[in-house]
Amino acid sequence: MEIVLARPRGFCAGVKRAVAILEEILLAASRPDSGIKLPVYVFHELVHNTWVVRSFQNRGVQFVNDLDHVPAGSVLLFSAHGVAPIIRQQANDLQLKTVDATCPLVARIHDQVRNYAKSNYKILLIGHSGHDEVVGTIGEAPDRIYLIGSEKDAEDLVLAEDHKLACVMQTTLSAGESDRIFRKLCSRFPQLRKQDPPCICRATQEHQDAVRQCIIGCDAVLVVGSVNSSNTQRLAELAREFVPNSFLVDGPDEVRPEWLENSKRVLITSGASVPEEIVQKTVDRLVREWGAVVLEREDTTQDPTNPIRK
Repeated sequence: MEIVLARPRGFCAGVKRAVAILEEILLAASRPDSGIKLPVYVFHELVHNTWVVRSFQNRGVQFVNDLDHVPAGSVLLFSAHGVAPIIRQQANDLQLKTVDATCPLVARIHDQVRNYAKSNYKILLIGHSGHDEVVGTIGEAPDRIYLIGSEKDAEDLVLAEDHKLACVMQTTLSAGESDRIFRKLCSRFPQLRKQDPPCICRATQEHQDAVRQCIIGCDAVLVVGSVNSSNTQRLAELAREFVPNSFLVDGPDEVRPEWLENSKRVLITSGASVPEEIVQKTVDRLVREWGAVVLEREDTTQDPTNPIRK
């Protein structure tokens, strides 16, 4: 068996930034004179990956979905997915020491939504209902945003023709998915103005491009990542379009032997919030149990510090 390791894979710039910020807070908490005490709180998961979350929980971090039980004066980190203004206000009312780890790309979307709302636009948000990023974005202008999750939603949307319309999108969508929905919206609402520049995460797009480049000749695909990670789910969906024998696994223990029966070449990639250590453990299992050898493709990333798709 041969293993093709896709590149790029793993942490995007926004995830690296969020993890680094929390690491810095924990380092400060280890110094008696810092004034920071454990536990440190994070609103929602820092990033959507069980390994990252568990690792920080073991070091005194508590992830919460409700601020009412966070003691006054505690340190509270806003996750990479961003939060609604009402959460910021609630944290201020509770006298929490807040630190913002929102991905800069998500923060840009929030800025655009606020500006569109001030200019009396109705805003069409292309994204997935319930995702933390989408919830936070809607919170910027809840009375002016319409969530569009599919081409059918775009087809069914009813709006007056004289409305000024703008469009923003969840950063972790695939370009193909978002473009199809946007084209449908444009065909129905010619006055629609798209966000400028388009804020699809560059890492999300490049991870998908790497799968397209590397998947030729593969019999199976393992996409490493957690099920609640939007960008990882998009990777798995893309892989299945080419190779039906494609599977989303949270780590090496989830790989089932029957998936790889008669497979001579297996592509392994990972979502944008997955530690490389977990990818390597997955590779190690295939090497150990199937005698696999590793082929690693060249990294196609032009600038790993820039999260914006060009």
